[in-house]
This record gives sequence, C-alpha cells and structure tokens, in this order.
Amino acid sequence: MNRAVEAANKNIKKILRKITDSHRQWHEKLPYALIGYRTTARTSTGATPYMLVYGSEVVIPAEVEILSLRIIQDVGLDDAKWICSRHEQLMIIDEEMMDVVCHGQLYQNRMSKAFTKRVRPRKFKLGQLVLKRIFPHQDEAKGKFAPNWQGPYVVHRVISGGALILAEMDGKVSTKPINSDSIKKYYI
Repeated sequence: MNRAVEAANKNIKKILRKITDSHRQWHEKLPYALIGYRTTARTSTGATPYMLVYGSEVVIPAEVEILSLRIIQDVGLDDAKWICSRHEQLMIIDEEMMDVVCHGQLYQNRMSKAFTKRVRPRKFKLGQLVLKRIFPHQDEAKGKFAPNWQGPYVVHRVISGGALILAEMDGKVSTKPINSDSIKKYYI
C-alpha cells in the first residue's frame, strides 16, 4: 500500500510541475491536479481511480454548469423510475468491475510475458558442483567484506519449478530445497 501512495504522490507532483509557473502557486493548482489524476484511466486497470472507488464516472464541474445529457436524465425522474435507473446503474457497475478485473489480469499476463522473455532458465544436472549465495539475514553473513558465496555443494536432486536439493562434499544431504536463482555453477 505504501508503494501505491508513493507512486500516486509522484504522479501528482508531475502534474503540478506541468500546470504551475512557479513553485509558489502549487497549492492553488492542487485541486485541478487531483481531478486530473483521479479522472485519468490507468493502463493497469483500464479504469479511473474515481470509477473504482465510487462505481461511476465523475461528473466534472463543466457538466454541472453546461447541463449534459446524463445530468438532465437524472434530474427528470420520479421515484420509481429513479429506482429502476439506479438498479440498472448498479448492474452496469458490476459489469464494469468485472471488466476491470479482466483487464487487470490481462495486464498482469502481458507484464509477466515481458519479464519472462528476458529470464534465462538455469539447468543443473545431478552431481554438478555449485555455489550457494549467502544472504544478509543468514548467520554465515559476516559483514561487508565477507564472501557472497559458500560451497562448493553437489546437486543431489533437481525438483521441478527450478528448485534443487544440495549435498555437502562429505555426502550430507540438505533437507530444504533451494531456489536455483540463488545457485551458480562452480568452476574448478
């Protein structure tokens, strides 16, 4: 959640830089920047933040001053018609939310494909000598100038999904699988 707030603040600051002439006027332009931010559709969801929170698109001040078809239709309804209209709007909101969820999933798939396109799969064989990364939270991490790798180890078993079971050089087999991202080949 904290990253989302930081990203939103960064985007609002970018908008403010574009619409202010000097740094002293930013507080006067902030409402306009917020309206712009909240009513702009995001690539990841395909919807505006306002629509996701309130379930309908925002009515901008210009639509209130210059009556739009949407405002005219909402004003001229009696109670029964308004209830029917509101029920239809809620059904549309559910459909729009499903569209947003589908759009989000498609976006995640596209981002995943873009990421995995650059990933090199690592292949390890049984009996191969490897080194294991020492992470900062481990007891073996001694400080800034300590080695980053420990070993050598022998690949005892290759598990699907990129995990390995290692054995020490004396034959003692580890019980925990290790992700192959934290392993590299050992060259003699």
